[in-house]
Amino acid sequence: MTTERREPSTTADERTMLEGWLEYHRQTLAWKCEGLTDAQLRAASVEPSTLSLMGLVRHMADVERGWFRRVLADEDAGPIHFTDEDPDGEFHLTEADTWAQARDTWQAEIEAARSIAAGFGLDDLSKGRHRRTGEQFNLRWIYTHMIEEYARHNGHADLLRERIDGATGD
Repeated sequence: MTTERREPSTTADERTMLEGWLEYHRQTLAWKCEGLTDAQLRAASVEPSTLSLMGLVRHMADVERGWFRRVLADEDAGPIHFTDEDPDGEFHLTEADTWAQARDTWQAEIEAARSIAAGFGLDDLSKGRHRRTGEQFNLRWIYTHMIEEYARHNGHADLLRERIDGATGD
C-alpha cells in the first residue's frame, strides 16, 4: 500500500489549510515508514541516540493524544508510551514492539484528534490546560504547533530513512 500525500490547496480558507498541512505531515511520516521491516523501523539513528522511525511514530501518537484529548478536550487520557520514570519511553523499543501496534495506535489517536477538533472553532479555547504550564490554547495554536512538531520530526525521519535504505525525498 502506498501512502498518498496531498499538498493542501493554495487558496483554501484558514481552517482547511491548517488541517490540510497537518494531514500532509501525518502522511509524510507514514510514507517515510512505508515498506520497512519492524527491525528497520526499530533501528536507532546513531549511538547513543535511541531515535528511530517507530519511536517517532509512537512519539507522535502521544503528542496527538496530549494536545487533542488531554488539552483540547480535557479527557483523562494518560500517556501511551512514556511514564514519569521513563519520559522518553516511546523511543525505548524492544523486539516485542511492532509496526502494526505503533501504526494502529497512532492512527487511532489521529482519528480521535480529528473527531475532537471538529467540535471546536479555531478561536475556541481548550477545555483542558497544559500539564506543566497550566495554559489554555485555542485550536489554531494547537494546529500550528502540530504542523511544526510533525515537520521537525519528518526532518528526522528523512535522515533515518536515508540511513536505513538510502531512500530520500521530501
